[in-house]
Amino acid sequence: MSATTIAKQPSTLRGARLPRWTPAVVALGSAAIAIAIGVGADLHSRIQWGLIAALLYIVASYVTAVAVEGKRQAKDRLATSLVWVMFLLAVVPLASLIYETIERGSTVFNGYFLTHSMGVIADDEPGGGIYHAILGTLEQVLLASLIAVPIGLLTAIYLVEYGRGKLAKVVTFFVDVMTGIPSIVAGLFVLSFWILILGFDFSGWAGAMALAILMMPVVVRSTEEMLKLVPNELREASLALGIPKWRTILKVVLPTAIGGITTGVMLAVARIAGETAPVLLLVWVNPMINTNPFEGSQASLPLYIYQQYAAGNQAGYDRAWAAALALIGFIMILNLAARGVARWKAPKTGR
Repeated sequence: MSATTIAKQPSTLRGARLPRWTPAVVALGSAAIAIAIGVGADLHSRIQWGLIAALLYIVASYVTAVAVEGKRQAKDRLATSLVWVMFLLAVVPLASLIYETIERGSTVFNGYFLTHSMGVIADDEPGGGIYHAILGTLEQVLLASLIAVPIGLLTAIYLVEYGRGKLAKVVTFFVDVMTGIPSIVAGLFVLSFWILILGFDFSGWAGAMALAILMMPVVVRSTEEMLKLVPNELREASLALGIPKWRTILKVVLPTAIGGITTGVMLAVARIAGETAPVLLLVWVNPMINTNPFEGSQASLPLYIYQQYAAGNQAGYDRAWAAALALIGFIMILNLAARGVARWKAPKTGR
């Protein structure tokens, strides 16, 4: 028998394999059995039904794989089933939250709501909007970014490119500590120093300083990781041409990592955009439009949501859900912008 004939013969060493549609059939069967158990046992919670279906799916996938494919392949099927179940357990609450926010927030979410403030409207009266809160949030986040981004970026460059010895270890330690600081602590720090000791008034600038404290460690950590991903060969090639180190960082390292750095900055902005405690302590509450963040109290979207929901009436609930929908949309736009910049600035691959 020739070598060509042997090569054309199908291999008989492969074991039995389950069809590709098996996971889908097992999932449907598990869901049907879980529904039957829930109805028969009078379980009113759909969460219980889902947990029963997930458990049945894992067990049924493993048992089926053992019977057909053997224990070795069954372990792989078991790991895959666990991954899918954990993924669904994480996605379902998120999808439920987004659906609930859209359903309840869409009742008063319109152009009038986005372009008007509360003005002289009481919290228990219908009408009003979030224009003043959107304006305050944008100004406070912008000021916090102007403070935190340069400091965080330069700190990360120092740690990656220059940091050696005890000073770098101390800086790294304090960055780690600041990463875990609760937002209320940052607000209390600025309150005690800026308002109680120095005697300044409540303002959007005071809130921006507290938000900058929360934003800085996120910027430092994300930028640091992105700079570490830049190949050392690029630095060495630039230095070999006689280019100074500062210029190598500016012209070679930062442009290579700019996509990841931008993503990290956008994620840090999204993180502080939803903070309530520092704003409540330092910015206070203002139902009117205040375009000057350096004088007088302002509003913000997180504080507006808290205030309206605390009013305890249907009009306040509707405005709170609509403001939450606007905040989610704002953060989603930031994340999409970050992904777009990261893809645009990503190093081009291919021949």
